[in-house]
Amino acid sequence: MLDMQTKLTGNLSADLERFEATIKESVIMSGAAAMARVFYEEVKLNTSPPRMGIKTGNLHNAIYRVYAGDRSSEYAKVYRISVNKAKAPHWHLLEFGHSGQAAHPYIRPAFDLVQQAIGAGNARMAERLAQGAEVVGNPLDLV
Repeated sequence: MLDMQTKLTGNLSADLERFEATIKESVIMSGAAAMARVFYEEVKLNTSPPRMGIKTGNLHNAIYRVYAGDRSSEYAKVYRISVNKAKAPHWHLLEFGHSGQAAHPYIRPAFDLVQQAIGAGNARMAERLAQGAEVVGNPLDLV
């Protein structure tokens, strides 16, 4: 007869909770980043030469995407896709137009891709979950 004892040291429950939080954070962050990338790339495309008679490329070069930690939470990650107003102070004149020029929106049309962005986010989250499962291993292997 074989008699075997196992003793775990440390706080396994706390370690598992930290691991779960890390996986959850990376999955949600990856999904939000993938969604934001869809909008960002569309805005960049909408401002790329030769669209709208672009001459300097200042607007195109002023578009940015950044994680907004101040507006994010544990369950919601926020990215901003915007224009660096110092590099392109005229951004609003093209987006909304003015008395001497019709509007040439480049930000608002990007939101037509919301379904594509959701799909990209879901695909990236599934990919990150699969990567997390590879790290952990198959629980059935332990049986």
